[in-house]
Amino acid sequence: MEKIRTWFITGASKGFGLSLVKQLLQAGQNVAATSRDLKALVDAVGVTAPNFLPLQVELSNEDSVGCAIHQTNVAFSSIDVVINNAGYGIGGSIEELSDRETRNSFEINVFGTLNVIRMVMPYMRIQKSGHIINISSIAGITGTSGWSVYAATKFSVVGLSEVLAQDVAEFGVKVTVVAPGAFRTNFLNADSINIAQHTIPEYTEVHNAQKMMLQKAGKQIGDPEKAAEAIIEIAHLENPPLYLLLGEDAYNRAMTKLEKLKKDYLLNEELSKAMAYHG
Repeated sequence: MEKIRTWFITGASKGFGLSLVKQLLQAGQNVAATSRDLKALVDAVGVTAPNFLPLQVELSNEDSVGCAIHQTNVAFSSIDVVINNAGYGIGGSIEELSDRETRNSFEINVFGTLNVIRMVMPYMRIQKSGHIINISSIAGITGTSGWSVYAATKFSVVGLSEVLAQDVAEFGVKVTVVAPGAFRTNFLNADSINIAQHTIPEYTEVHNAQKMMLQKAGKQIGDPEKAAEAIIEIAHLENPPLYLLLGEDAYNRAMTKLEKLKKDYLLNEELSKAMAYHG
């Protein structure tokens, strides 16, 4: 019989988050799920059960996050797996996106993730166990024209996850950063993506790239239910991976980036190494 654990999932009213919540509840797991809109979350999940704790949370507010973590621990006596799933896309060149638009994106995609980690780690340190799964994107490994700030937030999630894994290993806490490709969620829908309010006509290639991406809405090749299954599967591993690519497109793009990095690094190997101080 599968061990019952407690899962804390952000951004759970749609997309990967909703798929995860439904599959975990069906498997009899304890699930605390967050959303900015509690009614939308409850309606989307469609069940009420003792093992389901829906929570209205503002991820950019540390107190709101801390309260949700506390409520979860009180309800289920542990927090075993955290999935930082909440986030949204933002399109535009750096010049087009305002400071406010850029900071709002970082507030949810990066600082929301940091708030959850900061609030949950005291519990995981005490219990000497846990698994933190941060949902980044293939855009956090290799960016795409037209999505500069989105890529910046997702690169940040990859970077903080890499170091977090080292920092919390002594407490028995595992970390995985997930980089999905294109999945048939509502990610490209108007309620999940923002485009720069101020556009500059000269950025023709950026705007064309955005249009091509948005035209794929509802036609993405990835199945979100399979993605949720994969995330749950790696959470059950004794030694889960630090990196998880999801989707053939993500895998291919990551391999192309890996080859490019190696080529560029080797190209200037002599110059790179010739930096020693000779006094």
